[in-house]
Amino acid sequence: MRKGCSKFFLEDERQFERWNDSAIKSLKAEFKLFKDVVVLSLMHPWERDARLLKKALKKGPPHYNVIVEIACTRSSDQLLGARKAYHSLFDRSIEEDLASHVKGSERKLLVALVSAYRYEGPKVKEDAAKSEAKALLNAIKNNNGDQKKKAMEEDEVIWILTTRSKPHLKVVYEQYKKISAKTITEDLEVELLLKETVECLCTPQTYFTRVFDTALREDAKEDAKKALTRLVATQEDVDLKGIAAKFEDKIKERVKGAYKDVLLGVLADDRK
Repeated sequence: MRKGCSKFFLEDERQFERWNDSAIKSLKAEFKLFKDVVVLSLMHPWERDARLLKKALKKGPPHYNVIVEIACTRSSDQLLGARKAYHSLFDRSIEEDLASHVKGSERKLLVALVSAYRYEGPKVKEDAAKSEAKALLNAIKNNNGDQKKKAMEEDEVIWILTTRSKPHLKVVYEQYKKISAKTITEDLEVELLLKETVECLCTPQTYFTRVFDTALREDAKEDAKKALTRLVATQEDVDLKGIAAKFEDKIKERVKGAYKDVLLGVLADDRK
């Protein structure tokens, strides 16, 4: 076995054959990612999302993007199912836990996002979309000074992003682009959580592409790799064709073993 797996061993200056610590560390990381993606894939989607929400809440502000991702990329029924599962698993509501543990301006946004039950039909109110685009522009542009509120603290911003349907919000996004020199997300560089909310609701492909890109860099951190694992295991309803074409070579180059096979398999199935 040692001869067949020679890359996991090396000889030192005394001709003693021992573990290659770097290779074994890499092997452990690969198996952990493979285990995580399999476990997430096998879990009931409602339980999976509930547990991801709980973990993100416990880890604190750097992981609140997971809450945004789940709240904004699931259908209304899927999100309601996750809330039911959370209640059953932890004997508390996710809204209650968010309100109790999240401090600062993020609380209002996150509670409203997980509480949403959006209309999912195709109807869009064009006049309302234009008006709401102007309201978002005013809120974002007027909140650049140190003494001014963040855009996510504005009630109208929260109301628009947490109650309007996704088709409607995509029209709002386009109207904003027409009346501003930039897109909403470009104007929200300093408010990352709000930027990710808009991306997940209006341009999810942009968000998913960034997750892939960050996770497949040579210096990618553990949280970035976990984000890719989460995406692959939980976004079964998302069209990943463009992303697959862009990152397939990088996956083959930088990901190893069974975990690589899982990633390529998911992307191949999505292209069918």
